Amino acid sequence: MSIATRPDPRPPVPHLADSHDLIRVHGARENNLKDVSIEIPKRRLTVFTGVSGSGKSSLVFNTIAAESQRLINETYSAFVQGFMPTLARPEVDVLDGLTTVITVDQQRMGADPRSTVGTATDANAMLRILFSRLGQPHIGPPSAYAFNVPSVRASGAITVERGAKKTVKATFNRTGGMCPRCEGRGAVSDIDLTQLYDDSKSLNEGALTIPGYTAGGWNHRLYSESGLVDPDKPISKYTKKERHDFLYHEATRMKIAGINMTYEGLIPRIQKSILSKDTEAMQPHIRAFVDRAVTFATCPECEGTRLGEGARSSKIGQVSIADACAMEIRDLAEWIRTVEEPSVAPLLAALRQTLDSFVEIGLGYLSLDRPSGTLSGGEAQRVKMIRHLGSSLTDVTYVFDEPTSGLHPHDIQRMNSLLLRLRDKGNTVLVVEHKPEVIAIADHVVDLGPGAGTAGGTVCFEGTVEGLRSGGTITGRHLDDRAALKETVRTPTGTLRIRGATAHNLRDVDVDIPLGVLCVVTGVAGSGKSSLVHGSIPAGEGVVSVDQSAIRGSRRSNPATYTGLLDPIRKAFAKANGVKPALFSANSEGACPACNGAGVIYTDLAMMAGVATTCEDCEGKRFDASVLDHLLGGRDISEVLAMSVAEAEEFFGAGEARTPAAHRVLTRLADVGLGYLRLGQPLTTLSGGERQRLKLATHMAEKGGVYVLDEPTSGLHLADVEQLLGLLDRLVDSGKSVIVVEHHQAVMAHADWIIDLGPGAGHDGGRVVFEGTPADLVAARATLTGEHLAAYVAG
Repeated sequence: MSIATRPDPRPPVPHLADSHDLIRVHGARENNLKDVSIEIPKRRLTVFTGVSGSGKSSLVFNTIAAESQRLINETYSAFVQGFMPTLARPEVDVLDGLTTVITVDQQRMGADPRSTVGTATDANAMLRILFSRLGQPHIGPPSAYAFNVPSVRASGAITVERGAKKTVKATFNRTGGMCPRCEGRGAVSDIDLTQLYDDSKSLNEGALTIPGYTAGGWNHRLYSESGLVDPDKPISKYTKKERHDFLYHEATRMKIAGINMTYEGLIPRIQKSILSKDTEAMQPHIRAFVDRAVTFATCPECEGTRLGEGARSSKIGQVSIADACAMEIRDLAEWIRTVEEPSVAPLLAALRQTLDSFVEIGLGYLSLDRPSGTLSGGEAQRVKMIRHLGSSLTDVTYVFDEPTSGLHPHDIQRMNSLLLRLRDKGNTVLVVEHKPEVIAIADHVVDLGPGAGTAGGTVCFEGTVEGLRSGGTITGRHLDDRAALKETVRTPTGTLRIRGATAHNLRDVDVDIPLGVLCVVTGVAGSGKSSLVHGSIPAGEGVVSVDQSAIRGSRRSNPATYTGLLDPIRKAFAKANGVKPALFSANSEGACPACNGAGVIYTDLAMMAGVATTCEDCEGKRFDASVLDHLLGGRDISEVLAMSVAEAEEFFGAGEARTPAAHRVLTRLADVGLGYLRLGQPLTTLSGGERQRLKLATHMAEKGGVYVLDEPTSGLHLADVEQLLGLLDRLVDSGKSVIVVEHHQAVMAHADWIIDLGPGAGHDGGRVVFEGTPADLVAARATLTGEHLAAYVAG
C-alpha cells in the first residue's frame, strides 16, 4: 500500500460547532428551586419526575422555557416588543446552550364562548376560504362564513383622507356570518326570576335572595331607597311601571340616601356584576347562585350552529360550512378528499394535512364546532400539538406538561410514538410526567424532590431509567408499584338511574350508577365518559362536581383567600384585638400604603421586562406596620400567612389561637395532600396538580351526598395517588357516593364498581361495554380497559 492511500488512524477533529450538545442550568432558584444545577442532553427525550410541587414546572417552564422565550423576544424591534408579553429574567445564574423552545402546556383553552376547536387551529379559517371560493350560492368573502364577524351596514357620509385627496363614501357594508340572535354563541341565556327574589315579600321584608343583596347593604338600599318602587309593597303587587323600573330600568344617575349613585334595573345590574365574570373565579356560594338562576338554551334561530342564514344556505355539493364543522374530524377529512378543484389545490392540501394530524394524534372524534372550553386538559394539549406535527423545524426544544393527561392506557402508546418522532427529527424533547409508561421511554431522567414545596427543589437523581429504578428516590421506589384488586367490595346503598342519555356521542345509554360506593367511569379518550357523567348528573342539589377547569387567580390570590380560610382568621384576630376584621386584609384597610398590599413594587419599563422590588416599607409582608402590632397566639397576621398548612393546622387547633372554623378548612387542605403549601403563597405559583387538589379541598366543604370527580389523579405523582385513594375511601366511608371519571389503573383497581364506555371514540363509542367489579373486568378481558387493567395487576 502506498503512503498516499494509507488510512489515517487518527479520528477527525470534531468541529467546534458540534460541541454544544448540552443545555446547562446553574444556580436555578425560581419558586422553590434550591440552587439547582443540571446538564440536559440535546436531541434526546428527557423526562422530569418528582412529587407534585417538587419544582418540575419551576425548572422546565419557569426557568428554561421562560428564558428562551425572553431571549427570542429581545431579537425583535422595540416597537414589536411593545405588543408582546414582557418576561422577567428567571432567577438563575447561568443558562447555556438554549435553543428555541416551543411550549405545549396543559392550560385549558380560553373558555370564551366563541372559541371552538376550529378557531383554535387553522382549520376553520381554511374552511371559510374554501366555501367563499366554491360555495353555491356565493354569499361573499371568507368573513361571510365566520360566526365571530357580525354583518355591518352603515349609511351616511364617511370621509376618507389620503394626503390632499378626500373621498366621501355614502355607505359601508361588511358581510359577516354571525347569527344575530345569539351573537355567535350558539346558545341564549335566560334568568330565572324566582331565584332572584321571593315575590310574596316586600324589599324591606328581605325579598331579594341574591348573594350580597342582604337588607341594609348598599346593593339592597339602591332599590329600597330609590323612590322608584315601594319598599313595603310585596313584589307580586308591583304595577307594570314599578316592575319595569325594578327589573329593567336603564342606568341613570340619581341621588339615593343623599349620595349620587347610578341606578339600574336588577337584571342588567346582575348581568354586569356577576354573570359577565368567569364562573370558576367566583366564590362557591356565588357560583351556586349562578348555577341555580341562569339557564342556557340552544339558539332557536341558528339551531346552535352560531351562523346566520346566508352562511348556512351556501353549500359545496350538499354540505354547508355548518354541516362540515359538525362532522367528526375523521369524517370531514374523508369528505375533503372528495372535493377536487385545481384552483384551490394548495388550500385543500393544507386542510387535509391539518385534519389528518387530528386523526393521527387520536382526536379524530372531535368536531370543529366543539367549544374549546369543553376540552379536557389533555385534549387541549393535543390540539396545541397539531400545528407542530408537520413542522419542518429541527433542533428545537419541545416542552410538554404531562402529555398523557386524560389518556387511556391504550392511547398512551400513540403519544409515546409522537414524542419519539419529534426527538428523532433532531429535536430536544423535555417532558414533565408521572406515568411509568412515559418514563420508560426516556433517554435521560431528572428526578426532583425529595418532597414538595419547601421540602423539594433539589435534584435527587439524574441518569437513565434503570438507574432511577435502583436509585432509591421516591419515584424510583414507586415506579413498579401496582395496586392490587380489592378482595371485597362495598355493597351499594342505592342506585342513580340514568335513562336515554344522548348528550354528544352517547347512544341512548341506560345505566344504573351505584350509590354509597366508589364508582369509576372509564373508557378510551372520546368514548363519552364526561358526556355521561356531567350531562346526566348536573352539579346542583346534593351533587358536588369537581372538574378540571383552571383556577383563575391573580398575584393577590392565595390558598387562604381562595378557600375562604382568611375570613375566620381575620375575625379571630379582630376579636382578640378589639378592632375591625378589614384591618387584616392586604387587599383592604390593612394594606401597606407604599405597595398597596402587593408586597412588591412593580416598575413598568415599557417593552422591557418590568422590575419587581420588595417593598421597603413593609419588607414584603404586605401589611401596614400598625396592623402587625396586633397578635393572636403570639403571632401577627403576616407570620400566620407565612405558615404552611400543617403548621397552621396545629396553631389554630389548640391554645389561645384555637379557631374551629379555620381548623376545619386546614384539615381539608391537609387531607388532599397540601400540608406543605404556605397560606399566603400566590395562586400563580401553584402547579396544575396543586390547583386541582385545592379546588377539591374547597368543594369538600359543600353539603352533598354525591361527589363527581374528573380525573383527580391529573398532575399526581405515583406516591400521591396512594394518598388520594385514602381520601376517596374516607369520603365513601363517611356516607358519600363517589363517582370518578378516570384512566389511572390504580384507581380502577381500587374501585367497588366500574362502568366502561366504548368500544372506541366519537361515533365508535357512546355505549356501555362493561358494568361490574374490577375483578370481573379483569377476568372477562373483553374490553380495551379490561386488557390493560389485567396487564397492570399482573405486574
